[in-house]
Amino acid sequence: MATPGAGTPPPTRPPQPPPRGPAQGGPPGAAGPQRASGGFRTALGGLTTRGRSFVAAGVAAGICAYVLGQPDLLRVGLLLAILPLVCVAVLYRTRYRVAGSRRLAPSRVPAMSESRVHLRVDNVSRIPTGLLMLQDRVPYVLGPRPRFVLDRVEPGGHREVSYRVRSDLRGRYPLGPLQLRLTDPFGMCELTRSFSAFDTLTVVPRVEALPPVRLAGEANGYGESRTRALAFTGEDDVIPRGYRHGDDLRRVHWRSTAKYGELMVRREEQPHRARCTVLLDTRRSAYYGAGPDSAFEWAVSAAASVSTHMLERGFAVRLLTDTGSSVPGPEGTGGYVGDSSDMAGVLLDTLAVVDHCDDLAQSPDSGRDGAHSDGLSRAYEALRSSHEGLLVALLGDLDEEQAANVGRMRQRAGGAIAFVLDSDDWTAREPGARPEPPAEHGALETGAEDDGTPAPLRMLREAGWTVLSVRAGDSLPELWQRADRYRSREEQREAGATT
Repeated sequence: MATPGAGTPPPTRPPQPPPRGPAQGGPPGAAGPQRASGGFRTALGGLTTRGRSFVAAGVAAGICAYVLGQPDLLRVGLLLAILPLVCVAVLYRTRYRVAGSRRLAPSRVPAMSESRVHLRVDNVSRIPTGLLMLQDRVPYVLGPRPRFVLDRVEPGGHREVSYRVRSDLRGRYPLGPLQLRLTDPFGMCELTRSFSAFDTLTVVPRVEALPPVRLAGEANGYGESRTRALAFTGEDDVIPRGYRHGDDLRRVHWRSTAKYGELMVRREEQPHRARCTVLLDTRRSAYYGAGPDSAFEWAVSAAASVSTHMLERGFAVRLLTDTGSSVPGPEGTGGYVGDSSDMAGVLLDTLAVVDHCDDLAQSPDSGRDGAHSDGLSRAYEALRSSHEGLLVALLGDLDEEQAANVGRMRQRAGGAIAFVLDSDDWTAREPGARPEPPAEHGALETGAEDDGTPAPLRMLREAGWTVLSVRAGDSLPELWQRADRYRSREEQREAGATT
Protein backbone atom coordinates (compact mmCIF):
# COMPACT_ATOMS: atom_id res chain seq x y z
CA MET A 1 0.00 0.00 0.00
CA ALA A 2 1.55 3.25 -1.04
CA THR A 3 0.25 6.68 -1.84
CA PRO A 4 2.07 9.84 -2.91
CA GLY A 5 0.67 11.83 -0.03
CA ALA A 6 -1.36 11.24 3.09
CA GLY A 7 -5.03 11.38 2.20
CA THR A 8 -4.38 11.41 -1.56
CA PRO A 9 -6.18 8.64 -3.49
CA PRO A 10 -3.98 6.18 -5.41
CA PRO A 11 -2.96 7.51 -8.83
CA THR A 12 -4.42 5.98 -11.94
CA ARG A 13 -1.28 6.70 -13.97
CA PRO A 14 2.25 5.33 -13.40
CA PRO A 15 4.04 6.76 -10.34
CA GLN A 16 5.62 10.16 -10.95
CA PRO A 17 8.98 11.30 -9.55
CA PRO A 18 8.98 13.34 -6.33
CA PRO A 19 8.26 17.07 -6.65
CA ARG A 20 11.36 19.09 -7.46
CA GLY A 21 10.30 22.64 -6.69
CA PRO A 22 7.91 24.66 -4.59
CA ALA A 23 5.54 25.08 -7.50
CA GLN A 24 5.15 21.33 -7.85
CA GLY A 25 4.93 20.56 -4.17
CA GLY A 26 1.97 20.62 -1.88
CA PRO A 27 0.84 19.82 1.61
CA PRO A 28 0.02 16.23 2.49
CA GLY A 29 -3.35 15.23 1.13
CA ALA A 30 -3.81 18.24 -1.14
CA ALA A 31 -3.34 18.70 -4.87
CA GLY A 32 -1.71 21.93 -5.94
CA PRO A 33 -4.44 23.41 -8.17
CA GLN A 34 -7.17 22.67 -5.61
CA ARG A 35 -5.59 24.53 -2.68
CA ALA A 36 -8.26 27.21 -2.58
CA SER A 37 -9.73 29.05 0.34
CA GLY A 38 -12.05 26.14 1.01
CA GLY A 39 -9.03 23.97 1.83
CA PHE A 40 -7.67 26.60 4.19
CA ARG A 41 -11.05 26.86 5.91
CA THR A 42 -10.92 23.10 6.40
CA ALA A 43 -7.45 23.48 7.91
CA LEU A 44 -8.87 26.00 10.38
CA GLY A 45 -11.01 23.19 11.74
CA GLY A 46 -7.78 21.58 12.94
CA LEU A 47 -7.20 24.24 15.58
CA THR A 48 -6.56 22.64 18.94
CA THR A 49 -8.06 23.83 22.22
CA ARG A 50 -4.93 25.88 22.81
CA GLY A 51 -5.21 27.50 19.39
CA ARG A 52 -8.89 28.35 19.81
CA SER A 53 -8.16 29.77 23.25
CA PHE A 54 -5.48 32.04 21.79
CA VAL A 55 -7.87 33.29 19.10
CA ALA A 56 -10.62 33.92 21.65
CA ALA A 57 -8.21 35.72 23.98
CA GLY A 58 -6.93 37.87 21.13
CA VAL A 59 -10.44 38.86 20.04
CA ALA A 60 -11.39 39.68 23.63
CA ALA A 61 -8.24 41.74 24.08
CA GLY A 62 -8.95 43.64 20.87
CA ILE A 63 -12.49 44.48 21.99
CA CYS A 64 -11.25 45.62 25.39
CA ALA A 65 -8.53 47.75 23.74
CA TYR A 66 -11.14 49.45 21.54
CA VAL A 67 -13.50 50.11 24.47
CA LEU A 68 -10.78 51.27 26.87
CA GLY A 69 -8.67 53.07 24.26
CA GLN A 70 -5.50 51.12 25.07
CA PRO A 71 -3.35 50.64 21.92
CA ASP A 72 -0.82 48.46 23.76
CA LEU A 73 -3.56 45.99 24.66
CA LEU A 74 -4.60 45.97 21.00
CA ARG A 75 -1.09 44.90 20.00
CA VAL A 76 -1.22 42.03 22.50
CA GLY A 77 -4.63 40.98 21.20
CA LEU A 78 -3.42 40.98 17.60
CA LEU A 79 -0.44 38.83 18.57
CA LEU A 80 -2.65 36.33 20.37
CA ALA A 81 -5.14 36.10 17.50
CA ILE A 82 -2.65 36.01 14.65
CA LEU A 83 -0.25 33.40 16.11
CA PRO A 84 -2.68 30.41 15.71
CA LEU A 85 -3.62 31.57 12.20
CA VAL A 86 0.04 31.78 11.23
CA CYS A 87 0.58 28.26 12.57
CA VAL A 88 -2.36 26.99 10.50
CA ALA A 89 -1.01 28.71 7.36
CA VAL A 90 2.52 27.41 7.85
CA LEU A 91 1.32 23.87 8.54
CA TYR A 92 -1.08 23.95 5.61
CA ARG A 93 1.55 25.34 3.24
CA THR A 94 4.24 22.91 4.33
CA ARG A 95 5.75 21.54 1.13
CA TYR A 96 6.63 17.96 1.90
CA ARG A 97 4.99 14.79 0.81
CA VAL A 98 4.83 11.50 2.65
CA ALA A 99 4.31 7.96 1.35
CA GLY A 100 3.18 5.09 3.56
CA SER A 101 3.13 1.32 3.22
CA ARG A 102 1.96 -1.63 5.28
CA ARG A 103 3.15 -5.24 5.33
CA LEU A 104 1.55 -8.16 7.17
CA ALA A 105 3.70 -11.04 8.37
CA PRO A 106 1.83 -13.29 7.82
CA SER A 107 -1.39 -12.15 6.13
CA ARG A 108 -3.18 -15.42 6.99
CA VAL A 109 -2.98 -16.67 10.58
CA PRO A 110 -4.86 -19.32 12.58
CA ALA A 111 -7.22 -18.17 15.30
CA MET A 112 -5.55 -17.33 18.60
CA SER A 113 -2.26 -16.62 16.82
CA GLU A 114 -0.48 -13.32 16.31
CA SER A 115 0.47 -11.44 13.19
CA ARG A 116 2.89 -8.53 13.03
CA VAL A 117 2.04 -5.42 11.03
CA HIS A 118 4.98 -3.41 9.71
CA LEU A 119 4.41 0.26 8.82
CA ARG A 120 6.83 2.37 6.81
CA VAL A 121 6.67 6.12 6.25
CA ASP A 122 8.87 7.68 3.55
CA ASN A 123 9.58 11.39 3.18
CA VAL A 124 9.64 11.85 -0.60
CA SER A 125 9.97 15.64 -0.44
CA ARG A 126 13.12 17.78 -0.40
CA ILE A 127 12.64 19.24 3.08
CA PRO A 128 12.57 17.52 6.48
CA THR A 129 9.28 16.86 8.18
CA GLY A 130 8.20 18.00 11.57
CA LEU A 131 6.76 15.85 14.35
CA LEU A 132 4.45 13.17 12.90
CA MET A 133 1.86 11.15 14.77
CA LEU A 134 0.91 7.90 13.07
CA GLN A 135 -2.28 5.94 13.73
CA ASP A 136 -3.61 2.80 12.06
CA ARG A 137 -7.26 1.83 12.09
CA VAL A 138 -7.74 -1.65 13.51
CA PRO A 139 -11.01 -3.52 14.28
CA TYR A 140 -11.62 -3.74 18.00
CA VAL A 141 -11.45 -7.57 17.96
CA LEU A 142 -7.78 -7.32 16.97
CA GLY A 143 -6.79 -5.13 19.89
CA PRO A 144 -6.35 -1.43 20.68
CA ARG A 145 -5.69 1.10 17.93
CA PRO A 146 -1.90 1.55 17.60
CA ARG A 147 -0.42 5.07 17.75
CA PHE A 148 3.17 6.13 17.12
CA VAL A 149 5.10 9.42 17.37
CA LEU A 150 7.78 9.90 14.70
CA ASP A 151 10.56 12.44 15.04
CA ARG A 152 11.89 14.59 12.25
CA VAL A 153 12.31 12.59 9.02
CA GLU A 154 15.13 13.81 6.79
CA PRO A 155 14.59 14.34 3.04
CA GLY A 156 14.49 10.96 1.32
CA GLY A 157 14.52 9.19 4.68
CA HIS A 158 12.04 6.79 6.18
CA ARG A 159 10.84 5.45 9.52
CA GLU A 160 9.58 1.95 10.30
CA VAL A 161 7.37 0.85 13.18
CA SER A 162 5.46 -2.34 13.87
CA TYR A 163 2.72 -3.68 16.10
CA ARG A 164 1.03 -7.02 16.74
CA VAL A 165 -2.59 -8.06 16.24
CA ARG A 166 -4.35 -11.16 17.54
CA SER A 167 -7.87 -12.51 17.20
CA ASP A 168 -9.63 -15.42 18.87
CA LEU A 169 -12.37 -15.25 16.24
CA ARG A 170 -11.89 -16.28 12.64
CA GLY A 171 -12.83 -13.87 9.88
CA ARG A 172 -11.46 -11.27 7.49
CA TYR A 173 -10.46 -7.99 9.12
CA PRO A 174 -9.52 -4.77 7.27
CA LEU A 175 -6.47 -2.89 8.50
CA GLY A 176 -6.34 0.78 7.65
CA PRO A 177 -6.47 3.29 6.27
CA LEU A 178 -3.33 4.73 7.83
CA GLN A 179 -3.80 8.16 9.40
CA LEU A 180 -1.11 10.81 9.70
CA ARG A 181 -1.48 13.71 12.12
CA LEU A 182 0.66 16.83 11.66
CA THR A 183 1.22 19.38 14.42
CA ASP A 184 3.02 22.72 14.63
CA PRO A 185 5.75 23.33 17.24
CA PHE A 186 3.42 25.42 19.43
CA GLY A 187 0.59 22.88 19.43
CA MET A 188 -1.87 25.36 17.95
CA CYS A 189 -3.09 23.20 15.06
CA GLU A 190 -3.39 19.52 14.19
CA LEU A 191 -4.15 18.30 10.66
CA THR A 192 -5.14 14.69 10.09
CA ARG A 193 -4.73 13.07 6.70
CA SER A 194 -5.61 9.51 5.74
CA PHE A 195 -4.09 7.21 3.18
CA SER A 196 -6.68 5.61 0.94
CA ALA A 197 -5.46 1.99 0.80
CA PHE A 198 -5.93 -0.77 3.35
CA ASP A 199 -4.94 -4.42 3.77
CA THR A 200 -6.87 -7.47 4.94
CA LEU A 201 -5.88 -9.90 7.66
CA THR A 202 -7.45 -13.34 7.28
CA VAL A 203 -7.90 -15.32 10.49
CA VAL A 204 -8.53 -18.95 9.54
CA PRO A 205 -9.74 -21.80 11.79
CA ARG A 206 -7.18 -23.67 13.81
CA VAL A 207 -5.90 -26.81 12.10
CA GLU A 208 -4.99 -29.89 14.13
CA ALA A 209 -2.63 -32.56 12.84
CA LEU A 210 -4.47 -35.86 12.34
CA PRO A 211 -2.89 -39.32 12.55
CA PRO A 212 -2.43 -41.14 9.21
CA VAL A 213 -5.07 -43.87 9.47
CA ARG A 214 -6.55 -45.91 6.63
CA LEU A 215 -10.26 -45.25 6.33
CA ALA A 216 -12.96 -46.72 4.13
CA GLY A 217 -13.34 -45.25 0.68
CA GLU A 218 -9.60 -45.29 0.06
CA ALA A 219 -9.43 -48.57 -1.83
CA ASN A 220 -9.35 -46.83 -5.20
CA GLY A 221 -5.91 -45.40 -4.60
CA TYR A 222 -5.11 -44.08 -1.16
CA GLY A 223 -3.40 -40.86 -2.04
CA GLU A 224 -1.66 -42.50 -5.02
CA SER A 225 -2.25 -41.12 -8.48
CA ARG A 226 -2.78 -43.99 -10.86
CA THR A 227 -3.92 -43.91 -14.48
CA ARG A 228 -6.57 -45.67 -16.42
CA ALA A 229 -6.61 -46.10 -20.15
CA LEU A 230 -9.43 -44.45 -22.03
CA ALA A 231 -8.49 -45.72 -25.47
CA PHE A 232 -7.53 -49.30 -26.23
CA THR A 233 -9.02 -50.21 -29.59
CA GLY A 234 -7.65 -47.56 -31.88
CA GLU A 235 -7.96 -44.00 -33.09
CA ASP A 236 -11.77 -43.96 -33.00
CA ASP A 237 -11.80 -44.39 -29.21
CA VAL A 238 -9.57 -41.40 -28.51
CA ILE A 239 -11.26 -38.90 -26.19
CA PRO A 240 -9.93 -35.43 -27.08
CA ARG A 241 -9.90 -32.33 -24.92
CA GLY A 242 -8.97 -28.71 -25.45
CA TYR A 243 -5.33 -27.75 -25.58
CA ARG A 244 -3.87 -26.35 -22.37
CA HIS A 245 -0.68 -24.44 -21.89
CA GLY A 246 2.18 -26.87 -21.37
CA ASP A 247 0.62 -29.81 -23.26
CA ASP A 248 2.96 -31.82 -25.48
CA LEU A 249 2.40 -30.83 -29.10
CA ARG A 250 2.97 -34.45 -30.12
CA ARG A 251 -0.40 -35.25 -28.53
CA VAL A 252 -2.34 -32.91 -30.83
CA HIS A 253 -5.26 -34.77 -32.41
CA TRP A 254 -5.58 -33.19 -35.84
CA ARG A 255 -8.87 -34.85 -36.79
CA SER A 256 -10.63 -33.42 -33.72
CA THR A 257 -8.87 -30.09 -34.25
CA ALA A 258 -10.35 -29.86 -37.75
CA LYS A 259 -13.78 -30.94 -36.47
CA TYR A 260 -14.06 -28.51 -33.56
CA GLY A 261 -12.09 -25.62 -35.06
CA GLU A 262 -9.71 -25.37 -32.10
CA LEU A 263 -6.56 -27.14 -31.03
CA MET A 264 -7.40 -30.49 -29.40
CA VAL A 265 -5.08 -33.03 -27.76
CA ARG A 266 -5.45 -36.75 -27.05
CA ARG A 267 -6.47 -37.70 -23.56
CA GLU A 268 -5.41 -41.31 -23.59
CA GLU A 269 -4.64 -41.43 -19.89
CA GLN A 270 -6.30 -39.55 -17.10
CA PRO A 271 -5.04 -39.31 -13.53
CA HIS A 272 -7.35 -41.06 -11.12
CA ARG A 273 -7.21 -39.88 -7.51
CA ALA A 274 -9.06 -40.87 -4.41
CA ARG A 275 -11.77 -38.36 -3.54
CA CYS A 276 -12.98 -36.96 -0.27
CA THR A 277 -15.95 -34.72 0.43
CA VAL A 278 -16.11 -32.82 3.71
CA LEU A 279 -19.71 -31.94 4.59
CA LEU A 280 -20.14 -29.08 7.06
CA ASP A 281 -23.52 -28.57 8.68
CA THR A 282 -24.11 -24.82 9.10
CA ARG A 283 -27.77 -24.86 10.15
CA ARG A 284 -28.41 -22.25 12.82
CA SER A 285 -30.91 -24.46 14.60
CA ALA A 286 -28.37 -27.29 14.91
CA TYR A 287 -26.00 -25.45 17.27
CA TYR A 288 -26.23 -23.56 20.52
CA GLY A 289 -23.87 -21.05 21.97
CA ALA A 290 -21.38 -18.68 20.36
CA GLY A 291 -17.75 -17.73 20.67
CA PRO A 292 -14.46 -19.50 20.01
CA ASP A 293 -15.36 -22.44 22.27
CA SER A 294 -18.81 -23.11 20.80
CA ALA A 295 -19.88 -26.31 19.06
CA PHE A 296 -20.09 -24.61 15.66
CA GLU A 297 -16.52 -23.33 15.90
CA TRP A 298 -15.36 -26.84 16.78
CA ALA A 299 -17.09 -28.15 13.65
CA VAL A 300 -15.50 -25.47 11.46
CA SER A 301 -12.05 -26.20 12.89
CA ALA A 302 -12.60 -29.92 12.37
CA ALA A 303 -13.62 -29.33 8.74
CA ALA A 304 -10.41 -27.35 8.19
CA SER A 305 -8.30 -30.06 9.84
CA VAL A 306 -9.86 -32.90 7.85
CA SER A 307 -9.61 -31.01 4.54
CA THR A 308 -5.96 -30.14 5.10
CA HIS A 309 -5.12 -33.66 6.23
CA MET A 310 -6.75 -35.30 3.20
CA LEU A 311 -5.03 -32.89 0.80
CA GLU A 312 -1.70 -33.76 2.35
CA ARG A 313 -2.46 -37.46 1.85
CA GLY A 314 -3.00 -36.90 -1.88
CA PHE A 315 -6.80 -36.86 -1.98
CA ALA A 316 -8.84 -34.64 -4.25
CA VAL A 317 -10.97 -32.72 -1.75
CA ARG A 318 -14.04 -30.55 -1.89
CA LEU A 319 -15.93 -28.76 0.86
CA LEU A 320 -19.72 -29.03 0.84
CA THR A 321 -22.21 -27.27 3.12
CA ASP A 322 -25.79 -28.14 3.94
CA THR A 323 -26.93 -25.41 1.53
CA GLY A 324 -25.59 -27.47 -1.40
CA SER A 325 -22.77 -25.06 -2.26
CA SER A 326 -19.31 -26.53 -2.73
CA VAL A 327 -15.82 -25.10 -2.67
CA PRO A 328 -13.96 -24.53 -4.92
CA GLY A 329 -17.03 -24.90 -7.14
CA PRO A 330 -18.58 -27.13 -9.77
CA GLU A 331 -15.91 -26.42 -12.38
CA GLY A 332 -13.09 -28.72 -13.29
CA THR A 333 -13.31 -32.16 -11.72
CA GLY A 334 -16.72 -31.81 -10.16
CA GLY A 335 -15.65 -29.36 -7.53
CA TYR A 336 -12.67 -31.35 -6.29
CA VAL A 337 -9.21 -29.94 -5.87
CA GLY A 338 -6.00 -31.86 -5.50
CA ASP A 339 -3.19 -29.31 -5.30
CA SER A 340 -2.56 -29.14 -1.58
CA SER A 341 -0.06 -26.28 -1.88
CA ASP A 342 -2.58 -23.83 -3.36
CA MET A 343 -6.08 -25.10 -2.66
CA ALA A 344 -5.60 -25.65 1.07
CA GLY A 345 -5.44 -21.88 1.35
CA VAL A 346 -8.65 -21.53 -0.68
CA LEU A 347 -10.50 -23.92 1.62
CA LEU A 348 -9.15 -22.22 4.73
CA ASP A 349 -10.11 -18.78 3.41
CA THR A 350 -13.64 -20.06 2.80
CA LEU A 351 -13.90 -21.54 6.28
CA ALA A 352 -12.61 -18.29 7.75
CA VAL A 353 -15.84 -16.53 6.80
CA VAL A 354 -18.39 -19.37 6.86
CA ASP A 355 -21.38 -18.61 9.05
CA HIS A 356 -24.69 -20.09 10.09
CA CYS A 357 -27.39 -20.42 7.46
CA ASP A 358 -31.01 -19.69 8.33
CA ASP A 359 -32.56 -23.08 7.71
CA LEU A 360 -35.98 -22.18 9.17
CA ALA A 361 -38.60 -20.60 6.93
CA GLN A 362 -42.15 -19.59 7.74
CA SER A 363 -44.81 -21.65 6.04
CA PRO A 364 -48.57 -21.90 6.73
CA ASP A 365 -48.40 -25.67 6.32
CA SER A 366 -45.40 -26.14 8.58
CA GLY A 367 -45.26 -27.52 12.04
CA ARG A 368 -44.79 -25.90 15.39
CA ASP A 369 -44.64 -22.08 15.32
CA GLY A 370 -44.85 -22.21 11.53
CA ALA A 371 -41.25 -23.34 11.21
CA HIS A 372 -40.23 -25.54 8.34
CA SER A 373 -36.70 -26.75 7.75
CA ASP A 374 -35.12 -27.98 4.56
CA GLY A 375 -32.78 -29.98 6.74
CA LEU A 376 -29.91 -31.46 4.77
CA SER A 377 -31.89 -32.23 1.62
CA ARG A 378 -29.98 -29.71 -0.52
CA ALA A 379 -26.69 -31.35 0.41
CA TYR A 380 -28.16 -34.72 -0.55
CA GLU A 381 -29.21 -33.35 -3.93
CA ALA A 382 -25.66 -32.11 -4.50
CA LEU A 383 -24.28 -35.58 -3.72
CA ARG A 384 -26.71 -37.73 -5.67
CA SER A 385 -25.30 -36.67 -9.05
CA SER A 386 -21.81 -38.09 -8.40
CA HIS A 387 -20.14 -40.97 -6.62
CA GLU A 388 -17.96 -39.95 -3.71
CA GLY A 389 -14.93 -41.74 -2.35
CA LEU A 390 -14.76 -40.85 1.33
CA LEU A 391 -17.48 -38.69 2.89
CA VAL A 392 -16.72 -36.97 6.20
CA ALA A 393 -19.64 -35.11 7.77
CA LEU A 394 -19.52 -32.59 10.63
CA LEU A 395 -23.12 -32.43 11.86
CA GLY A 396 -25.02 -30.58 14.54
CA ASP A 397 -28.19 -31.72 16.28
CA LEU A 398 -30.31 -34.05 14.13
CA ASP A 399 -33.88 -35.21 14.22
CA GLU A 400 -35.07 -38.41 12.56
CA GLU A 401 -36.07 -36.73 9.30
CA GLN A 402 -32.68 -35.11 8.91
CA ALA A 403 -30.94 -38.34 9.91
CA ALA A 404 -32.83 -40.08 7.10
CA ASN A 405 -31.47 -37.53 4.60
CA VAL A 406 -27.96 -38.08 5.86
CA GLY A 407 -28.43 -41.83 5.78
CA ARG A 408 -29.26 -41.73 2.06
CA MET A 409 -25.97 -39.94 1.37
CA ARG A 410 -24.16 -43.14 2.33
CA GLN A 411 -25.28 -44.72 -0.94
CA ARG A 412 -23.14 -42.22 -2.89
CA ALA A 413 -19.90 -42.82 -0.99
CA GLY A 414 -17.39 -45.61 -0.65
CA GLY A 415 -16.97 -44.78 3.03
CA ALA A 416 -18.77 -42.39 5.36
CA ILE A 417 -17.81 -40.98 8.75
CA ALA A 418 -20.09 -38.69 10.75
CA PHE A 419 -19.07 -36.55 13.71
CA VAL A 420 -22.35 -35.58 15.40
CA LEU A 421 -21.94 -32.75 17.90
CA ASP A 422 -23.97 -32.76 21.08
CA SER A 423 -24.53 -29.01 21.41
CA ASP A 424 -26.30 -29.45 24.75
CA ASP A 425 -23.03 -30.60 26.29
CA TRP A 426 -21.33 -27.37 25.14
CA THR A 427 -24.06 -25.09 26.44
CA ALA A 428 -24.29 -26.96 29.74
CA ARG A 429 -20.75 -25.78 30.51
CA GLU A 430 -21.44 -22.14 29.70
CA PRO A 431 -22.52 -19.68 32.42
CA GLY A 432 -26.24 -19.01 32.39
CA ALA A 433 -27.00 -21.93 30.09
CA ARG A 434 -30.59 -23.02 29.70
CA PRO A 435 -31.57 -26.04 31.81
CA GLU A 436 -33.19 -27.96 28.94
CA PRO A 437 -33.26 -27.45 25.17
CA PRO A 438 -36.52 -26.87 23.31
CA ALA A 439 -38.35 -30.00 22.29
CA GLU A 440 -37.71 -29.56 18.58
CA HIS A 441 -33.95 -29.25 19.11
CA GLY A 442 -33.34 -32.01 21.62
CA ALA A 443 -32.95 -34.42 18.73
CA LEU A 444 -29.99 -36.34 20.07
CA GLU A 445 -31.84 -37.11 23.29
CA THR A 446 -35.14 -38.18 21.76
CA GLY A 447 -36.02 -41.68 20.71
CA ALA A 448 -33.01 -43.20 22.47
CA GLU A 449 -32.84 -46.95 22.67
CA ASP A 450 -32.28 -48.93 25.83
CA ASP A 451 -28.51 -48.89 25.22
CA GLY A 452 -28.54 -45.09 25.39
CA THR A 453 -27.95 -44.53 21.67
CA PRO A 454 -30.12 -41.69 20.32
CA ALA A 455 -32.41 -42.66 17.47
CA PRO A 456 -30.77 -40.37 14.84
CA LEU A 457 -27.34 -41.88 15.55
CA ARG A 458 -28.77 -45.40 15.39
CA MET A 459 -30.36 -44.61 12.03
CA LEU A 460 -27.03 -43.42 10.65
CA ARG A 461 -25.25 -46.57 11.84
CA GLU A 462 -27.90 -48.76 10.27
CA ALA A 463 -27.40 -46.87 7.00
CA GLY A 464 -23.69 -47.76 7.02
CA TRP A 465 -22.17 -44.65 8.57
CA THR A 466 -19.35 -44.73 11.08
CA VAL A 467 -20.82 -42.43 13.72
CA LEU A 468 -19.08 -40.69 16.60
CA SER A 469 -20.82 -38.48 19.12
CA VAL A 470 -18.75 -35.40 19.95
CA ARG A 471 -18.89 -33.67 23.31
CA ALA A 472 -17.22 -30.54 24.61
CA GLY A 473 -13.52 -31.09 25.17
CA ASP A 474 -13.17 -34.05 22.81
CA SER A 475 -9.98 -34.12 20.75
CA LEU A 476 -10.35 -34.48 17.00
CA PRO A 477 -7.15 -36.58 16.55
CA GLU A 478 -8.43 -39.07 19.14
CA LEU A 479 -11.84 -39.19 17.46
CA TRP A 480 -10.13 -39.70 14.11
CA GLN A 481 -8.29 -42.77 15.44
CA ARG A 482 -11.45 -44.01 17.11
CA ALA A 483 -13.29 -43.78 13.77
CA ASP A 484 -10.63 -46.01 12.23
CA ARG A 485 -11.04 -48.59 15.01
CA TYR A 486 -14.82 -48.54 14.69
CA ARG A 487 -14.59 -49.02 10.94
CA SER A 488 -12.15 -51.92 11.29
CA ARG A 489 -14.47 -53.54 13.80
CA GLU A 490 -17.42 -53.17 11.45
CA GLU A 491 -15.47 -54.68 8.57
CA GLN A 492 -14.49 -57.66 10.71
CA ARG A 493 -18.12 -58.14 11.76
CA GLU A 494 -19.27 -58.02 8.12
CA ALA A 495 -16.55 -60.49 7.09
CA GLY A 496 -17.61 -62.87 9.85
CA ALA A 497 -21.25 -62.61 8.78
CA THR A 498 -20.42 -63.49 5.17
CA THR A 499 -18.42 -66.58 6.16
